[in-house]
Amino acid sequence: MLTDLVVRNMVLIDELALEFEGGMTVLTGETGAGKTLLTQAVGLLAGGRANPGLVRPGATEAEVEGRFVDDDGTELVVRRVVPTGGRARAYLDGHLAPVSALQEAVGGRVDICGQHNHQALRRPATRRDALDRFAGLDTAPLAAARRRCTELSERLGALGGDERGRAREMDVLEHQIATLGAAGLDDPDEEEHLEATEAMLSEATAIREAAAGAAYLLGADGPGGEALGEAVSRLDPFEPLAEQAGRLRRLAEEAGDVSAELRRLADEVREDPVRLAEVIERRALLAGLRHRYGATLADVMAFGDEAKARLAELRDAEGAALRLGAELEAAREAERAESARVGECRRRAAPALAESVTAELRRLAMPNAGLQMRVGADPGDEVDYLLAVNSGAVPAPLAQVASGGELSRAMLALHVVLMAAPPTVLLDEVDAGIGGEAGTAVGRALARLASERQTLVVTHLPQVAAYADAHVSLQKIDDGARARITAQALDDAGRLVELARMLSGSPHSGSAREHAAELLGRAAAERRERVPA
Repeated sequence: MLTDLVVRNMVLIDELALEFEGGMTVLTGETGAGKTLLTQAVGLLAGGRANPGLVRPGATEAEVEGRFVDDDGTELVVRRVVPTGGRARAYLDGHLAPVSALQEAVGGRVDICGQHNHQALRRPATRRDALDRFAGLDTAPLAAARRRCTELSERLGALGGDERGRAREMDVLEHQIATLGAAGLDDPDEEEHLEATEAMLSEATAIREAAAGAAYLLGADGPGGEALGEAVSRLDPFEPLAEQAGRLRRLAEEAGDVSAELRRLADEVREDPVRLAEVIERRALLAGLRHRYGATLADVMAFGDEAKARLAELRDAEGAALRLGAELEAAREAERAESARVGECRRRAAPALAESVTAELRRLAMPNAGLQMRVGADPGDEVDYLLAVNSGAVPAPLAQVASGGELSRAMLALHVVLMAAPPTVLLDEVDAGIGGEAGTAVGRALARLASERQTLVVTHLPQVAAYADAHVSLQKIDDGARARITAQALDDAGRLVELARMLSGSPHSGSAREHAAELLGRAAAERRERVPA
């Protein structure tokens, strides 16, 4: 769940630091007090769009930081920085990260339902996903079957089109294979060996002379060998110099070995203009092959293997087409089976979900509401929610019969029924457009949701706020020079004053305070008694 939220330099916020517990926390305040800004702040942590317009006037960047703690104690610290110019930055546990990483890391921890998110019920994907979640349906096998069909279709199409096209491609491949075959490639490191050989042949005379001269200098009859022998003979009589004498003796032996090797090399190196020309020609050939077929000889050799495989495939195009066609038909049959399985599962789960949502809607002050679900042909991707608000009404699509408040309650009902949302649910004025008895029903539903997961609620309704476990009040303070937003966690006395303000606009009204106390007392009693409705 979200345990800490810090917001700096965001619109009218200088700095806010909030701590959250489990259960239900409400955020209230006058219009313009910054409640929705906190929703936007959490949205930034979840990888939402970074708008430079969020930066407080006079600041260079806005910053949001949050800490999430899982049930096993694992912590995740997320930070988002939005500058007035340039690219926004994202951090996970103190390390720079792409926005996609935030979406993946935080998306599974928090579900944000904004003021207009209930409109998501008008989207087919949202309705289908809710049904799948309720059914516990795994659609991965269907997706895999579809990918397999696409892959086989592409391979079948890649066989080479018509017969003339295959013949032209075969001619090109045969020429390439013959060229590579004539080159006789068998060593990916051949160019390095040829380069060394060319260097030896092109400077054979100089190399032979250098080797012979060095061999003489280091030999026993040369100046170097004689000098080492003389040095050893001078040191040998003296015991304190025995170690140094031994080292010089070994050095003389090593010099003798090197001298012998250099003499052999000098005898072996000979000028060979014919071989040099062959090496130069071979290097040019290999360079040309690399220019046409790959960056390295290994790539060229791999190209040759691929060309042979492709030629064999084209020569057997008819047989390959028959085999791929059979595989494709089998894959399509598997896709049809998966499609039927998914469609059947969706159709089987739809009535149960509709019944559960209907029951929840009736708890949300829609006593005569009824929801039906219509699932299309296999695999049932088309899922329609049909709502009848009044008794005797013919169920119709949500978009045709539901007001904003009714859509809000339908979305809340889904949240309560599914109870499979992320550990934290943030609802920004999902109670918009309702009040009175419906507001009380929504408060009860939110309290039930909060019994399973952390629920943060931005609300204007005192009936909803009364059901909270914790209450944060936001205020906009304007001293005539500039405005700023502050936040305060309320105790019981503070909650009474805030609910009185929400009820009447006057926090000091005696009757409003009495009504607020009544709301708080009733909500507390229901929580203690665990009354579900």
